[in-house]
Amino acid sequence: MNFSQVRAVVAVAEHGNFSEAALELQLSQPAISHAIATLEEELGVPLFSRGRHGAILTPAGERILHHAHQALQHLEMMQLEANRQKGLHGGQVRIASFWSVATHLLPKVIAKFRERHPYVSVTLIERFDYLDIEQCLREGRADIGMTYLPTSNEFEAWELLRDEYVALLPPTAILRSPQLTWEELASFPLVLLPCLPCGRILHEHIKKFAPPMDTASDIQEDSTIVSMVVQELGVAILPRLAAEPIPKDVQIYRLPVPVERIIGAAVLCDTQHVPAVFAFLETLRKFDIGSLAKFPSG
Repeated sequence: MNFSQVRAVVAVAEHGNFSEAALELQLSQPAISHAIATLEEELGVPLFSRGRHGAILTPAGERILHHAHQALQHLEMMQLEANRQKGLHGGQVRIASFWSVATHLLPKVIAKFRERHPYVSVTLIERFDYLDIEQCLREGRADIGMTYLPTSNEFEAWELLRDEYVALLPPTAILRSPQLTWEELASFPLVLLPCLPCGRILHEHIKKFAPPMDTASDIQEDSTIVSMVVQELGVAILPRLAAEPIPKDVQIYRLPVPVERIIGAAVLCDTQHVPAVFAFLETLRKFDIGSLAKFPSG
């Protein structure tokens, strides 16, 4: 069964004969007759009684006509929705992001996008880490993902900002010198690190440059780590964006050897995207993301 057969049924029922139905659909009368005959064969019941007075619906045809009308209505709605998606007067953009970017950066970008494209719906999908986000892209559950760069070749990605890891010290901590050293960090009772996989960049950096430390890296929430620093339970190393808002009494230092995470927007390669997705990416590119990520010193 195909929609050309359904259209033929509706047209013949409305006009009562095959010739006028053929004119409406801009087809030959044999083509209409063939469409109806093959549909009747597939369904196993006659839909029309043919005679000198034209084509009259059978009882089975009358019941099936109702469903044919509904099928055509759904087809028209499908086409209408497709036209909306092809333009910027409808459609949807789905963005997967981890918490810090979703909280501090994306709301202002989404607000600017909606000013320009008020009829496009934007859905924000929060995920715990960048691996979950990239999986959302692979599975088609998101159109755009916020991830770490570099990423794999299956994605096309653009750099948005560089987020430096900083050391957070308790309010009463006193350093022996103006510059923080790895040795002083290691002297604190506990160094709190972001858990894997998001903290992989930092963990590898510390393994390469820092002496052995008493560390904890199984805490899920960045806000919990910051709260532990406030309560003088240890020091922490977090991306600046993830640590915000940083309590004013917490001391902020650059690491002895700086390191940063590169955050970018990614889409799956070789995937057909609606114009709304490209419009949102263009808004991201033009937006001064770096200014949003600049916070005052703690």
